Amino acid sequence: MKGKKIVLGITGSIAAYKAAILIRGLIKKGAEVQVVITPAGKEFITPITLSALTSKPVISDFFSQRDGTWHSHVDLGLWQMPW
Repeated sequence: MKGKKIVLGITGSIAAYKAAILIRGLIKKGAEVQVVITPAGKEFITPITLSALTSKPVISDFFSQRDGTWHSHVDLGLWQMPW
């Protein structure tokens, strides 16, 4: 998994807590993980926990709360591509 970039989507499910275990395992094997979480997913696991594990901000809104700018979902695909 070394050098792999993984986008992990988390939705509202009781199993969302298992994301922390999955992230820890992926990072231990050398992967870089970016988390995207739905509002319902935040009811089961906090973005702060996920951010602490990945060392990246968790994406939960595609519009900035501060200034309304749009965070392009395309950027996630470009980040993940090996080129």
